[in-house]
Amino acid sequence: MALYKKNKLESVLGLFLTIVLGLIFTKIQFVEFCLAKFTIADSCYGSVFYMLTGLHGFHVLIGTIFLCVAFIRLITNYFNSTRFSGFELAIWYWHFVDVVWLFVFSGIYCWGNA
Repeated sequence: MALYKKNKLESVLGLFLTIVLGLIFTKIQFVEFCLAKFTIADSCYGSVFYMLTGLHGFHVLIGTIFLCVAFIRLITNYFNSTRFSGFELAIWYWHFVDVVWLFVFSGIYCWGNA
């Protein structure tokens, strides 16, 4: 029983931290959009920048909502050994969005800025 409580506490803390980081990322993305010195209509780079980062930001927001639902279910003891697929799918979705960010970041901020 002690191991179960420790694992649940780690899951709650980890999920909460992930949600907070997702919200921070969304906030930084919003600030970046507001402070950018170019618009979507200025150039090809502006169009690609806003479309890729905006689409990714939208998916981060959706993923954060999924994780919030999983967080509520986790703290209300909804999940058990047979009912956990919602939690697992939220995690898989979040990791997919996370990996996509590596490509968006490398293409927009590293390669596109050269």
